[in-house]
Parts: sequence; structure tokens; C-alpha cells
Amino acid sequence: MSLVALGVTGGIGAYKAVEICRGLQQQGHEVVVIMTHTATRFVGPLTFEAITQRPVITSQWKPGANADIEHISIATDIKLLLVAPCTANIIGKFANGIADDFLTSLYLATTAPVMIAPAMNTNMFSHASVRKNIATLNSQGVKFVEPGEGYLACGWIGKGRLAEPDKIINEVASLLAPSTKTLRGKRVLVTAGPTYEDIDPVRFLGNRSSGRMGFEMAAEAKRRGAHVILITGPSTIEPVEVDILEHVRSAAQMHEAVLRLSVDVDAVVMAAAVADYTFKAPSREKLLKQDETMVLELSRTADILAELGKAWAQTSSSAPVLVGFSAETNQMIKHARKKLLSKQIDLIVANDISKPDSGFDVDTNAVTIIGADGEQEIPTQQKSAIASVIFDRIESILPTKRRLSPVKT
Repeated sequence: MSLVALGVTGGIGAYKAVEICRGLQQQGHEVVVIMTHTATRFVGPLTFEAITQRPVITSQWKPGANADIEHISIATDIKLLLVAPCTANIIGKFANGIADDFLTSLYLATTAPVMIAPAMNTNMFSHASVRKNIATLNSQGVKFVEPGEGYLACGWIGKGRLAEPDKIINEVASLLAPSTKTLRGKRVLVTAGPTYEDIDPVRFLGNRSSGRMGFEMAAEAKRRGAHVILITGPSTIEPVEVDILEHVRSAAQMHEAVLRLSVDVDAVVMAAAVADYTFKAPSREKLLKQDETMVLELSRTADILAELGKAWAQTSSSAPVLVGFSAETNQMIKHARKKLLSKQIDLIVANDISKPDSGFDVDTNAVTIIGADGEQEIPTQQKSAIASVIFDRIESILPTKRRLSPVKT
């Protein structure tokens, strides 16, 4: 696909750059790594060389490095310069045109897009000088991936830690994606993550869904130009940027949010792992230990997708594309086909969650997409790639569905 230059600078977040490098490769990109001198104190160049099968550039004074003016050669070939993590020092050098090492020289020499993922102490990130430098780079067209909030290496809690690798990789994919916006003017609703059904103020019934697949679906819809509504259950992963984001906890809250926000949408993608059962009467007080066994009474939750399928099947006009997910441990295709018919939906995405490299809380998946127009088996690959294939199928169905008024973007 594209040659990406990955700049790694001196911060504790440098270890995450290894995962970023691997993620870029899994998306089909070639990666050349440039490390500052201080970055090599956190991660060894050999690690990146083993992954990329390319020499890692650590100095512009290495013998032979200037035989063909290497930073000019790379500057011409790359499609993106990504710096992750990027320290306040490098941001300052970029903003003020200082070129005293290979990475800063490359920045001045390249005409490729530049993306920066800052990582530093909270006070450093909010300092007036750093904010001024960031504003300068913003005005020059540099893209920034906002740092996350939480525990920092220095022991503080606040904003400044390197964004999660998945988020950075998604931002790169958006930047390098073809300019065609095939879903421009369309509205897409995506659900993601688990639901938690409270037993008492301390305990709940939940599942292992991380929300990754749903977030990738939302990110893919956004890349294609859609107006995206994302409803997510509890997740430790930071959601992708969408037009409308709503957090829910329980199946009942997910049900209410989907019905409220699915008005005039072109597609509904139910990737969330919604609980099938909930507790009839959660205790307001913590339940205390009693006998050797405890009996808790459960009741069925609403089948959100089946409810949408039934309602839209009874309309006189065609309805939005409805997509469900079927996580199974046995007889995957049989169960998925049954759900496709009983829920009256257009597509169902089946996957075997018993496999270690697919299903919950991993970056990869292997699925079979089942619809009226046939079955499509997708081998194990990144969930972002799976999302792209699913949306190709959705787009093939859209022309047969209801045409809505274009969304103003």
C-alpha cells in the first residue's frame, strides 16, 4: 500500500511504537523507522529491524548514510511521516524549523502529510510554549492524535500519555484512505461493547466483549464519509471519533438508545454483545453470604435487532440495512443462518469465539458473512480489514433500500 516513516522519540511510550509499527504492517503498509538518540534508551533498534526487515535510522552521521542523501531519498518516497511518541522537544524543533538530527531534517525535507502523537507530562502538554508550537504546526497542516488521560509514567494522573496504538493506526488509515467517500450523506448506527446487568451495587453479569469490532465498524463508516452514531457499552478502549456518541450500561439502556437514535438511518450494525438475560430485581444493598448456593432469578432482555427487523418488515416502504453479529462456539453457520431468518435482517456476521485469534478482546477476527445473496468466508485478519469487507457488502445492498434525505456534512 504505502511507505510510512515512523519517527520514534525519547519517551516511555516508545515501547508502544512497536505495536504501532506492527499494526501499520498488518494494514498492508511498509514501514521505515527513524529513532532519535534518546528513543534508543527505551527501545532497541534491533526490535524494529526484526519487524520491518529494514535498517533502522538512528543517526544522519552513520558511515554510508549520506551516499544518496538518505533523508532526501526517504522524504521523496514516503506517503506519511508519523511521529509516535512525539516529545515536547521534537514538537518545538518541528515548529521552529530546527534540523539537528535525521528526524527533524526529514520533517523539513518531506512534502508528505505529517501526523504527530504527543506524549509528555500533563503540565508540559498544557504549557503555553508547547501549546503555541502545536498551534503553529496545526496551522501548517500537521495532524495531531490527541494524547489520552490517565496514569502517566511520572506518577501523575492527567492528559499526556500516548494515545492507544489502535487509535493511532485508525487515524493513519483515515488519512491514507482513498478520497472517495462512498457513504457521504448516509447515516449509520453502530453498537459496540458489552452490557452489564447489575446484581447489586457491587456485582454484575457481563461478558468479555471489548468493543473493538464495533469501534472498527464505526471507524470504517466514518472513513467512508457517513454520519456515524455510536452506542457503546462499558469498554476499556477509547471509542473512535464519530458524530454522535452515547454510552450505556445495561441491555435496557442499549434498547432505549437504539430505538431513539435509529430514526432515519440507512444502516444499523449491531456489533454489541447485548446480554440475553438480566435480573428481575437487582438488590439496592450488597448481597451478603448466606447458604452454600444462591439462586438468582433472571428474565429475558429485549432482542433489539429482532425488534427492528420485525418493525421494518411491516413497513410499506423498504427499510435500512440491518446487520447482526453471531458469536458462537459450535455449529456457527447453522446458528447464524437461523438468526438471519428469525430476526428478519439483511446480513449476519458469524464468528467462532472459541478460537484464540478471533472473537472477544483480540485485534484479529475470522468471520463468515451470511446474507440472501450468499455466504462469504473471511480468513483471519485485522478487525479493521474485516470491517471494510462488511461495509462493502452493506454498500452492495444499500441501493435496494430506502433513500433518505442527504445528511448535511
